[in-house]
Amino acid sequence: MDLSVFFAGTAGSVPTARRGLPAVLVRRGGERWLFDCGEGTQRQLIRTVGLPDVECVFLTHLHADHWLGLPGMLKSFELRDRDAPLDIYGPAGTQQMLESMRRVIGRTTYSIRLTELSGGDEVRRDDCTITALEVRHRGPSLGYAVVEDVRPGRLDADLAQELGVPFGPELGRLQRGETVNGVTADQVMGPARPGRKIVLSGDTAPCDIVKVAAHDADLLIHEATFLDEEAERARQTGHSTARQAAELARDAGARMLALTHVSTRYAGFEIRDEARAVFERTELPRDFDTIEIPFPEKSEPELQRWDPERAGSAPPVTD
Repeated sequence: MDLSVFFAGTAGSVPTARRGLPAVLVRRGGERWLFDCGEGTQRQLIRTVGLPDVECVFLTHLHADHWLGLPGMLKSFELRDRDAPLDIYGPAGTQQMLESMRRVIGRTTYSIRLTELSGGDEVRRDDCTITALEVRHRGPSLGYAVVEDVRPGRLDADLAQELGVPFGPELGRLQRGETVNGVTADQVMGPARPGRKIVLSGDTAPCDIVKVAAHDADLLIHEATFLDEEAERARQTGHSTARQAAELARDAGARMLALTHVSTRYAGFEIRDEARAVFERTELPRDFDTIEIPFPEKSEPELQRWDPERAGSAPPVTD
């Protein structure tokens, strides 16, 4: 099953000509899950991958730069005659925020199911679990860990045939755990394999819960609002430096680190370079970039830059 992350907005609290406000679209098979929805998110999607029929929206916290695009997107779904329900998850206060926007959104023909989460709460989506992480920011704030279920081990088809299981449907039955011709699955199946894992920090100071959740993660998406020379400012505002994010990724054993929430005070390359000095597998995605996440036994996560020609009027990027 394909798994990828599309970066619809990678700026900090203020958008720039090249970076929109925070929004990350996780695409897994046919499902689409949106993490944060900053102002202009639907426009960012429409001009690139299209406005998908998102199944879930996960908000990290209620600072306006992370949710102000939500009312417009909900209204657009209404105008497009959406009928599928939409699940919205967020920290304490999300219900009150959404109710305050009812005059803007109006009535919807589709149902909106809102759930407030606390750290440790889980949301199940087929064979995947999204766990809320209580992070360190100003006010109730969450990160999220997206973790696929453990997969069965590999079937040794040659060994199975040697033991008397013919090639064909019987091998499929064996792989599903059935006993075939006296041969059991544990005789021919390798060890179970972990599913893939994506961890999104949201806005946060460095915290242990993110490091624990990101253990052996395929991708850690972590904010990096400041350079290390502004570490005290980062501490005061509940944010992280690029070095701190890289140290966390290194200590967690993540396979790749993607830095987001880029402040207007930086061009971008200096954020990336500071982190790479600590953790080489660091990327600084631009708006509209994608990170493809294959299964570990196949290859490493890969950053794919957005082709400006496909974006039409999308502005050029230089960092």
